[in-house]
Amino acid sequence: MMDIEEVLKAKYNLELPVPSEPDGFYSRVIQTGNLLYVCGHTPKLQGEYVFLGKLGEDFTVDQGQEAARIAMSNCLAALQEYLGDLNKIKQFVQVIGYVRSADNFTQQPLVMNGASELLLTCFGERGKHTRMALGTNQLPGGAAVEIMCVVEV
Repeated sequence: MMDIEEVLKAKYNLELPVPSEPDGFYSRVIQTGNLLYVCGHTPKLQGEYVFLGKLGEDFTVDQGQEAARIAMSNCLAALQEYLGDLNKIKQFVQVIGYVRSADNFTQQPLVMNGASELLLTCFGERGKHTRMALGTNQLPGGAAVEIMCVVEV
């Protein structure tokens, strides 16, 4: 099996961060049966928001894809902390992405392709998933993207 962290670094120049404490009264990961539900993560690097603003106004689709990759890497960091080894993941089941969007922006699925591509590159067939890409007017901290996922172990 390929080392997920090596692929993240080589392909995307991303490292899994140490997850910060939740900002509220929730858990980063909850397990029920063989499913893990991962809370929403935004594009933060070293605990600081990056990509604050709206797609179609402040950012291009390409920049939104980068924001989605960073948010997904934060989801992976939460999974790494919970599981101790990302290779324990059998399948990504679902990814739900919220894209902070200008009123006329309709390319949320293209933005979320950044996160989906990352999963497929790092996990191969195990990275295939169902997905929702939703537009919204606001996200925590003004982030451009927020992603949550469901994973089978």
